[in-house]
Amino acid sequence: MAFSSGNTSGPMADINVTPLVDVMLVLLIIFMITAPMLTHKVKIDLPQPNPNIVQPENPLEPIRLKIDRAGALYWNDTPVDELGLKAQMAVIAQQTNQPEIQINADDAVAYESVARVLADAKSYGLTKIGFTEGQ
Repeated sequence: MAFSSGNTSGPMADINVTPLVDVMLVLLIIFMITAPMLTHKVKIDLPQPNPNIVQPENPLEPIRLKIDRAGALYWNDTPVDELGLKAQMAVIAQQTNQPEIQINADDAVAYESVARVLADAKSYGLTKIGFTEGQ
């Protein structure tokens, strides 16, 4: 034992780094093999814009439909009942260029109220429906 300190009763103070080096080399080889596999390209066929579609010069002002906590409906900040809402939707459905209906439902409103409004809009054939949050 050329490197023996002569004191054999105490614990060995040197750290054996051989297992650490072995693990690091194995990890390095694994990463070197898997890294090129993670960079392969995936071809995605995205839809392209149609230049033949002409956007209207004066887009219509969107209609703000608010549903408060109690389920009360407000059409452009004017209170309206369910029959009045259906009448308004029937008028909009007759137009060739329909404005967007932006629904702003309170966080605490029952989903049933929102679902009923969406079902009414669908039954009249309204397709431009959006959701907003805030006031």
